[in-house]
Amino acid sequence: MELKDKFTSAGWDVCITTGVGGMLGYSTPESPVCHTPIEGLTPPGFDSETKFAVVLGGDGTVLAASRLVAPCGIPMLTVNTGHMGFLTEAYLNQIPQAIEQLLAGKYEVEERAMLTIRVFRGDSLIWEALCLNEMVLHREPLTSMCHFEIAVGHHALVDIAADGVIISTPTGSTAYSLSAGGPVITPGVPVLQLVPICPHSLASRALVFPDHEPVNIFPVNTPRLVMVVDGNGGCYVLPEDKVHVEKSQYSARFVRLQSPEFFRILREKLGWGLPHIAKPTSVELP
Repeated sequence: MELKDKFTSAGWDVCITTGVGGMLGYSTPESPVCHTPIEGLTPPGFDSETKFAVVLGGDGTVLAASRLVAPCGIPMLTVNTGHMGFLTEAYLNQIPQAIEQLLAGKYEVEERAMLTIRVFRGDSLIWEALCLNEMVLHREPLTSMCHFEIAVGHHALVDIAADGVIISTPTGSTAYSLSAGGPVITPGVPVLQLVPICPHSLASRALVFPDHEPVNIFPVNTPRLVMVVDGNGGCYVLPEDKVHVEKSQYSARFVRLQSPEFFRILREKLGWGLPHIAKPTSVELP
C-alpha cells in the first residue's frame, strides 16, 4: 500500500493484482489439460497504455508476471523479495531510490525473447503458454528413459533417447538447461537451445540454433509424457500429440536502472569467473 500511495500522490493511476493469474496450473490424470489462452492471462486494468509494472517477488513471480504483461508490452521493474533473484533488478531496501528513478524516467528497457509453446492433438490446439525460461518434456517418473523425434526448422527429424528434453531461451540458459549441461548464452543472442536430459548416447549433446526456426517434438513413447513450462505448470502429452515451440511475437520487457551487465549478474548469482587460485600475500609467515 505504501507503493500505491506514493504513485497516487505523484498523480498516477494504480492497478494492483497478484501473480496468481500468471500461474499455468498443473494438469492431473483426471483433468489432463488445464488450458488458458496466452492473451487470456492479462489481468483486468492492464493494457498497452500501462506505462510499467512493479513486480515484487522472486524469480518464480517474475516468470508468472511476464506471462501476465508481455502481451501488452508492459515493462517490468522487478524487485527481489525471494531467494536467488536472478531475473530481478533491485532489492527490497532499494525500492525508494528505484521508484524515484522510475518516476523520473531514468531507466532503460531490455527485451528478452520468449517462447510460444503449443500442444496439438490432431488438428486441435489443446494447450498453449508463453515461456521465458524453458519448456521441459519428460516422463513420469523422471528416471524412465524417453524417445523423441525432433524436427528443428526445415531440417530432418532426429531421434533422441533421454530422460527428457529442454528447449530454452537465452534467459533460460542459466536455469534448468545449465544444470543439464547446456551452455550459458548471453541474452541478446538470437538463438534457442535444445538440451537432452541425461541422454543415452555420447552423440546427443546440447544444440544451439537460430531462434527463427520452430521446433516440433513428437513423443515416441507409449506412456504419456509431462510437459512443464518455466517450472510452473503444464500438461500431459500423449504419443499422438505434437509439441510446437517457436519464438513468441511477445517479449518480456525489463526496466533496467543501470546498463545491463550480464557477466556481473553471472558472477554475483552463480560465481562465474571468480578467482579460484590462492594468491600469495606479502605477509611473511613465522
